[in-house]
Amino acid sequence: MATLAAMLKQKGHDVSGSDQHVYPPMSDFLAAERIHVREGYRPEHLEPQPDLVVVGNAISRGNPELEAVLDRDLRYASMAETIRDQWLWNAHSIVIAGTHGKTTTTSLTGWLLTAAGADPTVLVGGIARNFGAEGASYRIGKGRAFVIEGDEYDSAYFDKTAKFLKYLPDIAVINNIEFDHADIYADIDEVRLAFRRLVNLVPSKGLTLLGIDSPDAAGLRQAARSRVHTFGLSPEADWRATDVRTDDGTCFRVLRGTQDLGEFSMPLLGDHNVRNALAAVAVGVDIGLDVERLRSGLADFKGVKRRLEVVGTSRGITVYDDFAHHPTAVDETLKAVRRASPGTRIWAIFEPRSASSCRSVFQADFARALSGADEVVIASIFRSSLPPAERLSEQTLVDDLTDQRVHARHLPDVDTIVKAVSTEARAGDVIVIMSNGGFGGIHKKLLAALG
Repeated sequence: MATLAAMLKQKGHDVSGSDQHVYPPMSDFLAAERIHVREGYRPEHLEPQPDLVVVGNAISRGNPELEAVLDRDLRYASMAETIRDQWLWNAHSIVIAGTHGKTTTTSLTGWLLTAAGADPTVLVGGIARNFGAEGASYRIGKGRAFVIEGDEYDSAYFDKTAKFLKYLPDIAVINNIEFDHADIYADIDEVRLAFRRLVNLVPSKGLTLLGIDSPDAAGLRQAARSRVHTFGLSPEADWRATDVRTDDGTCFRVLRGTQDLGEFSMPLLGDHNVRNALAAVAVGVDIGLDVERLRSGLADFKGVKRRLEVVGTSRGITVYDDFAHHPTAVDETLKAVRRASPGTRIWAIFEPRSASSCRSVFQADFARALSGADEVVIASIFRSSLPPAERLSEQTLVDDLTDQRVHARHLPDVDTIVKAVSTEARAGDVIVIMSNGGFGGIHKKLLAALG
């Protein structure tokens, strides 16, 4: 089998599946990379016979293509296994983990190491704008550093352990830990166990970076056998950000213990992104990179698509696209927008789409998180096949927000949402669209209606 490096560099690869869950810009990125997507799952997609079949974690027994793989005794592996075996055994693996902020922190770390001359390889679960002319989800470098997004979701139908447990961490960054992925984790204790297992993999000569502002992340210190540094806004952090201010982006001062590393700036908004950047800077310094080059790299960071990304402005109305689908992420996003645009009317258009956000376990938490907006529109939940007792109630969410004096409503489909919002929005408003999927192309439709 060709190495993964060759696979990434070559064009014309076949990816079998359905485009139902492939949303822009990732679908656009695959097309630009000339990676052929075969829609649906059929045994004939296995002709000519592949050297290796990578089985995604959304695939289960009964899938016709998987059944053909098993019947024909074809070699198969999970994505996480494939990455480990092709790339990580001889690399200096830097695994970026946590319930929130993985994609942004991986992109930040990968870019700062690139800007400071480490020439890393980077693999991220999003489109980092600094890599390639139009952004990319990977970078192939010649240095030993491999920066990879470490996901706590399970690996495959035959391996229900977290993907990040395959990534051989020399440095592990754990930004935060909260309950998520209610479809595979029964409770917060199971989530804690997965992260504790990750920490247990870091060698004694390695480094574990823990987000001190997250109690469950900070609590992993006792499980580590490596060096441990903490980072965050707390005065007790080993790596601390102070004097945070918003000024056409965000500026903050970095303290490493009693050492003042000076002021850093970036175009990103929000305290959560300050923590993300702080972790990236800490990684860069720990592997011996120049602070001034890290500072310059952070200022030049272009962000990640679908992470509080401005998708357009029309009639004086700014429209953001954000991947937020957990109550904490929703809350942090809206706080960042509020801080950057004080006095502005903020719209939150939220699609409950992920396996967790569609479930009633977060019913009250979403009501608290979305109360940071002035106008809230709730789309119909994406996974309506869930039993009623387990399913998020759109109407209950609207009622709870109304009780908090937030104007909220449930509008069932994209066209209805676009018509209402484009009619009622006025100059100066900020609209934040939040979903972890394509949301029926709402971004382009809304901009067209506004324009």
